[in-house]
Amino acid sequence: MGSDRGQKVAVITGASQGIGAGLVDGFRKLGYGVVATSRTIAPSTDADVLTVPGDIAEAATADRVVAEALGRFGRIDTLVNNAGIFIAKPFTDYTDDDFAAVLGVNLAGFFHITRRVLGPMAEQGSGHIVNITTSFVDHPNSNVPSVLASLTKGGLAAATKSLAIEYAKRGVRVNAVSPGVIKTPMHRPETHETLAGLHPVGRLGEIRDIVEGVVFLESAPFVTGEILHIDGGQSAGH
Repeated sequence: MGSDRGQKVAVITGASQGIGAGLVDGFRKLGYGVVATSRTIAPSTDADVLTVPGDIAEAATADRVVAEALGRFGRIDTLVNNAGIFIAKPFTDYTDDDFAAVLGVNLAGFFHITRRVLGPMAEQGSGHIVNITTSFVDHPNSNVPSVLASLTKGGLAAATKSLAIEYAKRGVRVNAVSPGVIKTPMHRPETHETLAGLHPVGRLGEIRDIVEGVVFLESAPFVTGEILHIDGGQSAGH
């Protein structure tokens, strides 16, 4: 089942719940075809949403996502690297398995799929990549020890600028969104009050705050290499 040729197409990782599911809805509202992937994702009843289950840390998943996206829709215009693992522990409590899991999803996942979409994007002379990072990268907080998040998502923040410059003359933009703590299934309700207190505005972010930020970047052709902080003021200070 192909799409009409004018339809743009977004690939979204970590798309089964939380911010990822919000992004699927957000891009569908823009009229995009969407390829949604995560470890466990159910088929969609929407003919313009193609779901591809798989572990984004594995190169084979990226191969499948890109091949199925091009097979169904014939193009890829936007990639949102939303899949992420966040493990908050004191540094010496991290295990080798924690390290492997976080690097696998946050960095290898970014690498495998981004490398594969950049070819088709550069060929068509247009494209947009958005990486989801975390406010802890440039605003660590002693209440939430999170070195592995900073190590990996900090790598994404640096790669965002580097890729933006490498591809600036080829029509491909690369940006990032740096969220504060967002109200998603990842955070138990009893933690919400404490987490809200981390933000100068005194509340958690909503999924729509992040979706609207990504949609803004999507519609901003002169913006590339930008790291947009959607974090209730955390990056500015306390």
